[in-house]
Amino acid sequence: MSTATGAPTAPSDTTRTPATTATPAAPAAGGNAPATTATTATSLRAAPATAAAQAGGRARGWQLRFAALSLVWGFSFLFIKVGTQGFAPLQVTLGRVAFGALVLLAVLAVKRERLPRSTRTWAHLAVAAFFLNALPFSLFAYAELTIPSTLAGICNATSPLWGMALSVVALSEDRPTRRRVAGLGLGFLGVLTVLGAWQGFAGTDLTGTVMALGASLCYAIGWIYVRRTLAGVPQSHLSMSSAQLLLATAQLAVVTPLFTTAPTAYPIIPLLAVFALGALGTGFAFLIQYGLVAEIGPTTAQMVTYFIPVIATAAGVALLHEQLSWNTPVGALIVLAGAALTQSRPRPSRPATPPTGSTGSTGSTTG
Repeated sequence: MSTATGAPTAPSDTTRTPATTATPAAPAAGGNAPATTATTATSLRAAPATAAAQAGGRARGWQLRFAALSLVWGFSFLFIKVGTQGFAPLQVTLGRVAFGALVLLAVLAVKRERLPRSTRTWAHLAVAAFFLNALPFSLFAYAELTIPSTLAGICNATSPLWGMALSVVALSEDRPTRRRVAGLGLGFLGVLTVLGAWQGFAGTDLTGTVMALGASLCYAIGWIYVRRTLAGVPQSHLSMSSAQLLLATAQLAVVTPLFTTAPTAYPIIPLLAVFALGALGTGFAFLIQYGLVAEIGPTTAQMVTYFIPVIATAAGVALLHEQLSWNTPVGALIVLAGAALTQSRPRPSRPATPPTGSTGSTGSTTG
């Protein structure tokens, strides 16, 4: 699954997270004298409280970062709308990936990591950059010329639905289940509700909506490609994503001058929106997400997808004064329910309790 920010969340079965196990330091040979009994007892009494405090701090820490990531990605659709008020859509997208790449490259340099060296890896990353960054970012920017940012944020939530539908065809290990098919049907019903299908889609720009839905489809295509071609590479997520954004920047740097003219003015508000979209919504957000995946796992980190349309809708209505009819939030809830259903897994059945006197492993009884 991925988000409109281009820092997608990898599926749980392919995400490689760094080991973060803490190993207690062993005492040095001939070191300090043994602690006194009183000191040892005090340490033993303090240990549970200290561990609980540390666990509580970690819990609050990831929850705060989760909330920050939801806000940044939710506000990305507002930033796109504001950015396109001063610049062409392709220019907004170029600025977005360029500022995002600068953030990741700076962190890459601080951590003294390197970009990938394999030509094959760069070739696959070029395709990933097109489907996960250059194309969907551009489609969202063009879409928001004619549709509200609230609708764009809701369309982004359909990415898990596209991913489920495509993975059945492209990934042999993903087989449809009744639960996932039901989720797909429910999500499709939610899209029709958002668009007001019973009214003949009146009041909705179909071209812009199709572009936004197409952007979400691009994320699903891109992640399937990544899973099939880059699942076993040794480089870190930071190294790979930095290279991917560099390639997306290069792609858009070639295309943008062909279809747009250079800006004659740089209005401050749209310029700040593009900067925030790139530096925060693409670069900084990826760093938060990377840490979340490593700390709490990809399954929990993926839950951010379900908060994005809520925040995008609230931001669009409150700050851009976009109109909101009843079917938009209702349809969004149906879409999110369908997406959650496609990502859920049935609970494993509990093994039957062996009868009294059974050995369990051999099935024989003792007498």
